[in-house]
Amino acid sequence: MAGMKGKQTVWDMVRSLAVIGIVVAGIYFFIPHDEDADPTRTVDYRVETITARRAAPYPVAVPVGLPEQWRATSVTYERKNGSAWHLGFLDPKQEYVAVEQSTDTTDKYVARVTRQAKSTGQAQQVGDASWERWDGEKYDALVRREQGYVTVVTGTASFEQLGAMVQALEFKQGADTPQG
Repeated sequence: MAGMKGKQTVWDMVRSLAVIGIVVAGIYFFIPHDEDADPTRTVDYRVETITARRAAPYPVAVPVGLPEQWRATSVTYERKNGSAWHLGFLDPKQEYVAVEQSTDTTDKYVARVTRQAKSTGQAQQVGDASWERWDGEKYDALVRREQGYVTVVTGTASFEQLGAMVQALEFKQGADTPQG
């Protein structure tokens, strides 16, 4: 009698697992899901821009007039960390481009935000300003040092796309609302 009870328990467990498997398969096949959907979350950076422009001791750089295909993906302002401003984007080719600013103007800071890129000694003219080119294994960058702060436009995008971001940057201090 005891042997029969053990076989029934195993058989009941197998049937239960089969029923659960059928339910899971039904959910997978009949509930719509888009495997090609872009998982990237877009952020609104207007509030953080206003906050940073009020608090930062330098004009905060925010792009104006970029095409819709440029999507903001991250934004931070850290007063404690060299008044560091960060604004990250995906460009139309899904390459990463970030605007980094800080009162820490050292090469160590630039190397950190560019994932260890190094200065090439070359310049790239964007508008009426000259930007240093930094080349790296992971990120490239355009760097401009001003009195008391540095602006770094970096990422996996080409120097052409980094230049497009630089061209769109508007440097302002105060509570102006960004155009985005």
